[in-house]
Amino acid sequence: MEKLKMQTPNITEQNMEQIAKLFPNVMTETQDEKGNNKRAIDFDLLKQSLSSVLVDDADERYRLDWPGKKAALLKANTQITKTLRPCRKDSVNFDSTENVYIEGDNFEVLKILQESYLGKIKMIYIDPPYNTGKDFIYKDAF
Repeated sequence: MEKLKMQTPNITEQNMEQIAKLFPNVMTETQDEKGNNKRAIDFDLLKQSLSSVLVDDADERYRLDWPGKKAALLKANTQITKTLRPCRKDSVNFDSTENVYIEGDNFEVLKILQESYLGKIKMIYIDPPYNTGKDFIYKDAF
């Protein structure tokens, strides 16, 4: 039986690994607030490496921005230590169904599914937030 991973992968570290494979010359070291060495990316060197395809910020282009987007991207790259637990008593044909009904916080559930169901999901239906246009206050137990 395969041991369950008790946290989601470190997306930032995985992205750095991919960049290091493609552009090893842009990898460098820096120190964290405690003085420990850690890997980092020299973004100026990375820009220079991509100069023929780099989109300058002054150029017009289509993109979707909103207040809080940077914070959302940082949050998306964080690890979580949650897991999915089956509820057999509430399930119908648990052992033979090919469907999974998951109830929980959309962000956390998608982070968990990202690793364990990679390449196996055909469709995800996300029920929109209740009380749209209000303070997103509704009964839940997550």
